[in-house]
Amino acid sequence: ADQVRRALAADKHVVCEKPLALTSRETAELVALAARHPTRVCTVNYNLRFYPLNLEARERVKSGGLGAVLHVRGAYLQDWLLYPDDFNWRVLAAEGGETRAVGDIGTHWLDLVTFVTGLEVESVCADLKTVHPVRQRPEGSVETFTDKTAGAKPARRPVEITTEDYGSVLLRFRGGARGVVTVSQVTAGRKNRCTWEIAAARGALAWDSEAPNELWAGSRDKANERLLRDPSLLSAAARAYTNYPGGHNEGFPDTFKQLYRAVYEDVRQGAPSPAPLYATFADGHRELLLCEAILKSARTGAWTPVGG
Repeated sequence: ADQVRRALAADKHVVCEKPLALTSRETAELVALAARHPTRVCTVNYNLRFYPLNLEARERVKSGGLGAVLHVRGAYLQDWLLYPDDFNWRVLAAEGGETRAVGDIGTHWLDLVTFVTGLEVESVCADLKTVHPVRQRPEGSVETFTDKTAGAKPARRPVEITTEDYGSVLLRFRGGARGVVTVSQVTAGRKNRCTWEIAAARGALAWDSEAPNELWAGSRDKANERLLRDPSLLSAAARAYTNYPGGHNEGFPDTFKQLYRAVYEDVRQGAPSPAPLYATFADGHRELLLCEAILKSARTGAWTPVGG
């Protein structure tokens, strides 16, 4: 938060890695601060929006062809914290915030799904679990996703952990749609899998980050379809952020490239677009409100309004 404040005080454009801050009080302050710099681009680095087929799905929902969204389900699963001697700064509440699996990867899913559907989460009911309440912290620094089989094992000491390894959250969206998401950093074999499925009145869509160049379209009255990413077959909005021809896959690194293309285009124009595709500070603030509501719900065992 302090780095963002200093950058805006210097009248700079800001791309901030998520989370925008550790509390909604801080993010609300940053949203207000960004509003005082209307010609500066202020965005949060939610890159998954910029997979071409996520942009395509968004256009299909916006067009109305699928009808009203009925419900959404999905997950974000990893395995890099499966063992009690797996350790990273993210597991510490003081450094990464009170929620971890939700705050780290769950917010990616929530941002992506609300971006694609246009829905807003109004209340949540959450169940969180810390699988390893004690982890073995190595003496010295540990990089994320490093090869744990290489080199000598460092000395370790036990550390109490309060952040969750797993969580499932029921979602109620404004307007009546429903949803559910599961996040886990202790699912063996799932290295970094984000999935969603949208059920709407006249069709369904599904996407899987482990096969990011395919979009599944489900139908009641005809054969289901599978779209392979090809700019010649995409909507104009998705095609604008697709660089390679059909059959030439685009992946995770390309999402950052496309996000920054959108940012730099607004920088060149001299001000943010009226409705930018990249996540704004307001989006980053909303993710903190969601995290706080999810945490409160898990602690009370009750449905909890977002921002309430």
